Amino acid sequence: MNIMQSSDSRMEAIKENTILSFNSAAKFPIDFIEFDVQVTKDDCPVIFHDDFLFSQENGTVYEKRITDMSLEEFLCFGPQREAGKQGKSLLRKSRDGKILNWNVQTDDSFCTLAEAFRKVDSSLGFNIELKFDDNIVYHHDRLTRVLQVILQVVSEYAKDRPIIFSSFHPDAAQLVRKLQNTYPVFFLTNGGTQVYYDVRRNSLEEAIKVCLEGGLQGIVSEIKGVFRNPGAVPKIKEANLSLLTYGKLNNVPEAVCMQHLMGIDGVIVDFVQEISHAVDDMIVKPLNESFKGGNEEQNKGKSKVQFSQQELCRFF
Repeated sequence: MNIMQSSDSRMEAIKENTILSFNSAAKFPIDFIEFDVQVTKDDCPVIFHDDFLFSQENGTVYEKRITDMSLEEFLCFGPQREAGKQGKSLLRKSRDGKILNWNVQTDDSFCTLAEAFRKVDSSLGFNIELKFDDNIVYHHDRLTRVLQVILQVVSEYAKDRPIIFSSFHPDAAQLVRKLQNTYPVFFLTNGGTQVYYDVRRNSLEEAIKVCLEGGLQGIVSEIKGVFRNPGAVPKIKEANLSLLTYGKLNNVPEAVCMQHLMGIDGVIVDFVQEISHAVDDMIVKPLNESFKGGNEEQNKGKSKVQFSQQELCRFF
C-alpha cells in the first residue's frame, strides 16, 4: 500500500499494484499477492485500488472513475512503458480529503490483469479482489458482464497458478461462485468495524451466512473485527470455512503471531519482507524445533494458546 506523506517511508517505497511491486514481493516466502481488479468501459480488467483516479491539468485537479475510462485512457496516467513518452500527472486523495502528488521512491506503470499473469512469477498465487464501488447499486446483468470479462482473462492466462477470488460485494462473491467452480471464493468483510446499509457486511456472523448460502470457501476480515470478536473464529472453523485477515495490525509481528495461535489461516500484509521474516523467526523455526523434541500430537497440544478479550485489546 502507498500512503502519501506517511511517517513510515516503507509506505512510499514501491508503487502499489504494479508488476514491479508484485515481483518484489515474490522474492520472499509468500503464497499469494492480493490486488484489486476493475473493468474499464471497453471491457478490459485492470489493476487499481481506488474507485477514482486523480490528475491535474492547467492547474486544475480533476477526477475520473476507473470504470468510465477506456484502457488507453487509463494507461496514459503515471509512468509510461514506452521510452521517451510522458504520462499524465498522477495524484491521490488521502483519507483526510487532501489531494497529494502520488510520489514513491521506485515508480512503475499501471498494468492490466492479463499483464500480471504474463509478467509476474508464475509460482505466485493471485488473490483477485473483485472491486465494486460501495456507492453504486449493481444489477445482476451488470455484475454478470463484469465478472465474465474477468473470468475470461483468468481462463486464458491462469494455467496452473493458484487463484482466490474475493469481494466485499456479497452478490458479486456469490455470483462468481456460480459462474465458475474451479477457484475458491472468499467474502471480504470489515467484521463489524464499520456499518453498511447492507447488513450482510456488518459482522462476521453475517459473513458466515453469506458463505454458507453461496457455497463460498472462506472469509477475509479486517483483523480488528476478529480481535473484537474472537469467538467468531471457532464458528468459522465449524462452518468448514477458511479465514484470512487484512489491516494495519497485520504489519505488527506480534499480532500476526497471535493470529497463528488463534488458528487463522493467512494474513495480508504491506511489509512483506519484515513480516515474512518475523513469521519465520516466531512461528516456523520454533515449530520445527519443537517437533525435534517430541511427537507431533504432543506438540500440537502445546501450541494451542488461549487469549482473553482483555489481552486481545492491547492490539488496538
